Amino acid sequence: MTRVVGLISGTSVDGIDAAFVEIAGSESDLTVELLAGATYPYPEQLRSQILNLCAGGSISMVEFAGLDDAIARQFAQAAQAIQKHHPPTATLIGSHGQTVYHRPPQGIQESRGLGYSLQLGRGEVIAHATGIKTVSNFRVADIAVGGQGAPLVSKIDACLLSSPTQHRCIQNIGGIGNVTYLPPCQGNWLDLVSGWDTGPGNTLLDLAVQHFTQGRQTYDQDGKWARQGTVCQPLLNKWLSHDFFQQPPPKSTGRELFGWDYLHISIAESQAYSLSPADLLATLTELTVASIEDSYRRFLPKIPDQIFLCGGGSRNLYLKQRLQTRLQSVQIQTTDEAGVSGDFKEAIAFAVLAYWRNLGIGGNLPPVTGAKQAVLLGNIAPS
Repeated sequence: MTRVVGLISGTSVDGIDAAFVEIAGSESDLTVELLAGATYPYPEQLRSQILNLCAGGSISMVEFAGLDDAIARQFAQAAQAIQKHHPPTATLIGSHGQTVYHRPPQGIQESRGLGYSLQLGRGEVIAHATGIKTVSNFRVADIAVGGQGAPLVSKIDACLLSSPTQHRCIQNIGGIGNVTYLPPCQGNWLDLVSGWDTGPGNTLLDLAVQHFTQGRQTYDQDGKWARQGTVCQPLLNKWLSHDFFQQPPPKSTGRELFGWDYLHISIAESQAYSLSPADLLATLTELTVASIEDSYRRFLPKIPDQIFLCGGGSRNLYLKQRLQTRLQSVQIQTTDEAGVSGDFKEAIAFAVLAYWRNLGIGGNLPPVTGAKQAVLLGNIAPS
């Protein structure tokens, strides 16, 4: 057994999710036991700096370097804190870092069409501060061979959550939504696994709540506010006509597309329909679930038998109910019910990716990311 800490801060910039796990096996016999999981919020000033940069704010290189170091120190502190009451300590850390910019490869002419993705929080700083070998910067190797650099969790989903008889979708609803489609694990089934970013998850909802409450609230707990509203179907139809939703996989997205600019346009468009804040939240919630349903119907070989939700959106009861209404024939559960923590699945995934990198096992699935080949993911910083 190898003890590994997995770390990630997602698109919502809520804080650092940390998972302390024990891992054994390689791929087909992979086993993961979660020893501890916790979320460590950023200091408010640091979170504001990150959000400003993600929104396109200008900073000097001196400030940029300082922000990179500050994020890395927060990640190192999270790695140390999660292990505190669970000796012995880890021998490996897998840190995704904090994404501040993501540019998919489609439509990009420069750099031979390669995409670009930037995560802050240098692995070298984390390794130095903790004394533990750290793997970081996972996305660049996939991007270098023509991939999107995302989603990177699909191979882990396949190894931990597949069924010999059921067609499953593992649907993460973080700031951005992403899906892994898992056919029954028989024969060459791994070649048939697919995945992509489905579109906005919680990001637009959270930003709208912050907008309407002048920052006093950061999210709509259980979707209670959205539940009071009425979906504006004409506006929803307009949003669903966006090019991203029509684009076939592989595809990925982020705040660059579904962020403050998109929300401000959405609010302006809603004025023509005299929508209340609750109505707009209901319609944004419906955008998340409708984009998930639409992508399944467009791009899957069949509607799955089961959907396992994870990420913050899996706790939004209204969102979950709306998805069940749209996909009535499908059994919708959380990954917790399949034995994998829904809150910390992404952090667990980067612990596994670091473990595979240390063993020399490729971590990407080319059919998912669009890469030309499977590659080792992550740069290793020795302790």
